[in-house]
Amino acid sequence: MSDVLIVGGGIAGLVAARRLALGGRSVTVLEASDRVGGQLARHMLGGIELDAGAESFATRGGIVADLATRLGLGGEIVPPAPLPAWLHRADGSALALPATSLLGIPSVAVASDVIEAIGTRAALRAALDLVIPAFVGAKAETLGELVRRRMGPAVLEQLVAPIVRGVHSTTPDEVSIDRASPGLRAAFLREGSLTHAVRSLRERSPAGSQVVGIRGGVVRLVDELMADLRRFGVEVRLGARAEEVTPTGVQVAGERLSGEVVVAAPGVAADRVPGRRITLVTLLVDAPELDAAPRGSGVLVAADAPGVQARALTHITAKWPWVAERSGGLHALRLSYDDAPADAVERARADAAQLLGVPLGRLVDADSLTWERAAPRTHAVDGMRFVGEAGSGTGLAAVIGHAEAEADSLLGDEMEPEG
Repeated sequence: MSDVLIVGGGIAGLVAARRLALGGRSVTVLEASDRVGGQLARHMLGGIELDAGAESFATRGGIVADLATRLGLGGEIVPPAPLPAWLHRADGSALALPATSLLGIPSVAVASDVIEAIGTRAALRAALDLVIPAFVGAKAETLGELVRRRMGPAVLEQLVAPIVRGVHSTTPDEVSIDRASPGLRAAFLREGSLTHAVRSLRERSPAGSQVVGIRGGVVRLVDELMADLRRFGVEVRLGARAEEVTPTGVQVAGERLSGEVVVAAPGVAADRVPGRRITLVTLLVDAPELDAAPRGSGVLVAADAPGVQARALTHITAKWPWVAERSGGLHALRLSYDDAPADAVERARADAAQLLGVPLGRLVDADSLTWERAAPRTHAVDGMRFVGEAGSGTGLAAVIGHAEAEADSLLGDEMEPEG
């Protein structure tokens, strides 16, 4: 009998288990599959070990970096190479994204790279944000509504929408301001314009520091979490599919386990909210033409771009120097898709060639994985606690922060700060 039963051994379940164990609770983690980590995973391509899931994390709030440091990985946190991201537009052309922007929202609406991206007329419309009364958009709930009202449809559709699609797998009108960019709403209300809000946030977080990774892969978080759980005496059961879950127990293989239940897996509750399926295709190619990183760190794709199904491409070996050091001159590319395309690898090869604008050369290895992204849950089910994407939304910072907060709430006054 454990004090707490955690159903699901993804990153949220492991983080919650560690936090609860530190608070003195006896914890058992039940994972239905044969491995822990969920969407933090690794795969091997051509003898190179790469992240199969998240390969970077947002620096906002310092949540993930703080956990990594507590796990002994603080010295392994690395920034990406200082390369621009590119945009593949609806007309099939490509250009580098404006340098001083946040989620595509420009801090200087009439900058030359903004004008090149959306045209002079649209840039002048965006510049009106500086003179529009501050109350306009002050009550906006979604990022789309805020940008549309302050800067107009061109900034929203041509700059913001492709980035939100690539980062959050949704549209600006479906993502809240706080989820898309924590701190943006407060900065807008404080500064009185979206332009000054973005400029303020960018000054606090200089270019290149919005995301970071971990040398050897973000999946190393899972390795270190498991090492801590073993040290703290947490039992982790693999292949333990929950047959019945209540707030006070779990049925597994005919055995009834008792304890307070924390659900860290999608699909456990009967009224589960359908989520999205995301497919990631990784290609390892021998293509000297890519040595010059013709599209910087990667390409975001407008939703109606002709002939391309991918929503984003990451040039992994250009973005992460530690990968390039281990690649032996080969290039790793990762393309993301909504759901799973037919003939995923061939589709990815065709899309990559079009997005990068150069021949891909010889395909050395490839892998395709489909992840199911849980939709956020808006209410409790039978009094059970939920962590993971169903409770927090997407993004490592959101998932880890929410899991630790839920564990702290369960512990009450028992949790002492980590030293």
